[in-house]
Amino acid sequence: MVNPDAGAIGLTHLGFIMDGNRRWAVGSSRPKLDGHAAGYDALIRVMTRCVELNIKYVTVYAFSTENWSRSKQEVDRIMQLMFRGIIDDLHIFTDKNVRLRFLGSREKLSRSLLAKMDEAEQTTAGFAKSTLSVCFNYGGQTEIVEACRAIVSSGVSPEMVDADLITKNIYHPDIPPLDMIVRTSGEHRLSNFMLWRSAYAEILFIDKFWPDMTVADVDEIVTRFSESERRFGH
Repeated sequence: MVNPDAGAIGLTHLGFIMDGNRRWAVGSSRPKLDGHAAGYDALIRVMTRCVELNIKYVTVYAFSTENWSRSKQEVDRIMQLMFRGIIDDLHIFTDKNVRLRFLGSREKLSRSLLAKMDEAEQTTAGFAKSTLSVCFNYGGQTEIVEACRAIVSSGVSPEMVDADLITKNIYHPDIPPLDMIVRTSGEHRLSNFMLWRSAYAEILFIDKFWPDMTVADVDEIVTRFSESERRFGH
């Protein structure tokens, strides 16, 4: 029986690299773009279970700065799903008392999408059951570079720069470090996902594609975390 309170075992922040949508579609003999819609459904399913398990922070890698190199048709489909999540389906998050946050560069994103992202953040700002952070147009290295630029612009002397100062200048610095990162599809790499916050995260690689993720998988992830021994370098 999975622990009904993930916080009791120290699992505060869980990250997902949602990989394998296109390969899932091909394996299911469906158009590749259908994989992203199925991936969106899996996100709602997984997030719902995380809320039930009292995981306070969940972060998903939805669209990287490198994903712009994909076909226009695929990029447009991902943007459509983003609009769906923050307009048509916003009630899913408000009903569950979930706060939405968006991490990433605002460059290249349309004004209409940015406006709706800001509106979704404002609408859910007071919700405290859980926080879903969506890494969108995001790159871990870019996040650190932008933090360093902000520090330099502030006029801080070099000897004052330390890890704490960088932490205060990354995207939404109130979001805590990751406790665990899960990547689906069998790939074994971070792909530029939350590099600063992943320093001591447990990492779990799962062979199944993201659209196949189930409630039982989330329960198993929590169980695996409860069995880990975190040393934090000691």
